[in-house]
Amino acid sequence: MSEAVSVIEGGSLVDRAVRRVREHIRTHDMKVGDTLPGEGAFAAQLGVSRAVMREAFSTLAALRQIDVGNGRKARVAAIDGRVLSTSLDHAIATSQVTVAEIWDVRRTLELRTAELAAVQRSDADARAILTHAEGMAASSHDLPLLIRHDIAFHQAIARASGNALFHNIIRSFEALMAVAVPTAWQTRATEAQRQSVLDQHRRLALTIADRDPAAAHDEMNRHFDTSIGDIFTAYSIAS
Repeated sequence: MSEAVSVIEGGSLVDRAVRRVREHIRTHDMKVGDTLPGEGAFAAQLGVSRAVMREAFSTLAALRQIDVGNGRKARVAAIDGRVLSTSLDHAIATSQVTVAEIWDVRRTLELRTAELAAVQRSDADARAILTHAEGMAASSHDLPLLIRHDIAFHQAIARASGNALFHNIIRSFEALMAVAVPTAWQTRATEAQRQSVLDQHRRLALTIADRDPAAAHDEMNRHFDTSIGDIFTAYSIAS
């Protein structure tokens, strides 16, 4: 059996190579965008083939820990919420967690991000949050565009919190929101119901712009009371 095949089946050499790359990043205090040595350099250090290192680099790239491709050397990657998003999608599909459980976690996190955003936000953050709230109102009859603004609105608040982990966890909910939020909007049958939700987003944006963390917390809480009710009404109708 060739080394490349045994690596794929057993994984031990690849695991060792993955650990070595991670150790190199830590011990050299590398930051996002820094260039890593090539596959050949690591292969020589470890005494393994380039096939092993190629598999290790592919593993790290799939985990979004390094960026590879386009003929460039591998670079240290930025944290990426899409990795967690994939895990959440799998967890829901295999009934390990429910939509209700994820929404409960999301609510807890977003109450805190709203508070922090009201304290930490920059002027540019405040403008971005309000722009997305106004974008939702302007696209009230264009559901796909409205949903994009809605998702971006929540991500902008998380970004404004100043905590990169909050931002990336909120980003990880994007795929779920892309399904659940349109479903919730379909339950808002009247213009008054839809306008009420749009007004909630604007009020929340303004509390953050006003640097009022208590009001931002309360507005986000009210928003989730409405949104969660709409979402689970939709799911109960569908079932």
